[in-house]
Amino acid sequence: MSDTSSTQFKQSLGLLDATMLVSGAMIGSGIFIVSADMARMLGSTGWLLVAWLLTGVVTVAAALSYGELAGMMPKAGGQYIYIQRSFGPLTSFVYGWTVFTVIQTGTIAAVAVAFTKYSAVFLPKLNLQDANNVLVSLGPVNVYWGTLYAIACIILLTYVNTRGVNAGKLIQNIFTSTKLVALFGLILIGIGYGLQSGVLQQNLDNAWEASRTSKETGTVTMISGMALLTALGVAMIGSLFSSDAWNNVTFIASEIKDPKKNIPRSLFLGTLIVTVLYVLANIAYLCILPLKGTATGTDVMAQGIQFAEYPTDRVATAAMSVIFGGSSAGIMAVLIMISTFGCINGLILAGARLYYAMAQDGLFLKQASTLNTKAVPAKALWVQCVWASLLCLSGSYNQLLNYCTFGSLLFYMVTIAGIFVLRRREPNADRPYKAVGYPFVPLFYITVTLGICLILLSDANTRFDTGMGLLIVALGVPVYYFTKRKSA
Repeated sequence: MSDTSSTQFKQSLGLLDATMLVSGAMIGSGIFIVSADMARMLGSTGWLLVAWLLTGVVTVAAALSYGELAGMMPKAGGQYIYIQRSFGPLTSFVYGWTVFTVIQTGTIAAVAVAFTKYSAVFLPKLNLQDANNVLVSLGPVNVYWGTLYAIACIILLTYVNTRGVNAGKLIQNIFTSTKLVALFGLILIGIGYGLQSGVLQQNLDNAWEASRTSKETGTVTMISGMALLTALGVAMIGSLFSSDAWNNVTFIASEIKDPKKNIPRSLFLGTLIVTVLYVLANIAYLCILPLKGTATGTDVMAQGIQFAEYPTDRVATAAMSVIFGGSSAGIMAVLIMISTFGCINGLILAGARLYYAMAQDGLFLKQASTLNTKAVPAKALWVQCVWASLLCLSGSYNQLLNYCTFGSLLFYMVTIAGIFVLRRREPNADRPYKAVGYPFVPLFYITVTLGICLILLSDANTRFDTGMGLLIVALGVPVYYFTKRKSA
């Protein structure tokens, strides 16, 4: 039987499925870790919560804005299609290039390695920090048993998703619902326990007195004014990365029932649910652990949120150890394994649809433009699998993701700017859903994100990574013209 016997996608996903994909792709391991680094940058309970709240508001604002474009263009490829219609094929290709080379595949690799690290709590042979677990050395690259485990996870979930969208949907719904319930349960336990301890009140004393603490030396520098604004922008990189991937639902628009209504709704519901959980999770941490601490602290209370489980920054594990004692590591490892496994599945499921759309335009491998007998782009899924696996082997995924934080924010701004372009160019186009609060909400997102990008360009600690990110994006331009010439 021919692998290309199915010529169109099947609309198999409802509103619940789409919402599960939004929230499931967003929640990985970041919420359990990044608050430590943010606490070191801000040194303030008030400003830490502001960073998370602002991240949530910005993310929901972007989701509300994307809803208009999703309603207008309910096609496979999502954001790639929106950018193409607004700004042409070159800009959309550069976006797709960046997604494939780094953003999507790099995130898949990074989350798969996070899944491996927490699996190592139960299977020490998977520990990626133990030199005894090196299987083979390839020059400067060490291949661990854990590396193969991460790759095996990517291969397994890729295979499952080649069996049809319903197979991927089943995994997504099971793991996302499980982690949402578990995370909410831990929040209730943490806040309930912590409110009786008096730690929250201690953290609220001088809540707006900001400072920056060096992880290497422990030196504390008081900050205010422009220095505080810069610290807030840099700190939000962690929270924004933890809240990313909400746009993945747009990639699978052709497989969602009534996409003109359900994609905008799922974007809003998914981002809102995750925003509430993330803010509550940080309140739970502040109810249990003091914000400030030292790397040399003898227990989690002395280390505080700033140096939780130093040097791993495992804030959630440190907080739960206060309540559950020695069993906390196992409890949190299971939760994060569930969280990361579901996140990987969502990223794999959605990403391949974007490459399929690019291939349909002759801007990606030709083989990726076909669907298999299960009506999914199996070859695009396997190409994505190979590249993500190579990034796992190279160990370069984290650095690449640091480079492309700027690029990711840049394309979010470009996409939302497309709303203004299309409103002017195509005023009579069918818009089943119009961006809430237009033009103020889209402008709010663009303004805040532009401010963060300018901070990343100006701050000495992020300038190099930002420059490298711009270089990766820029490389997409000559690749586009080479691809077009080869296609012609």
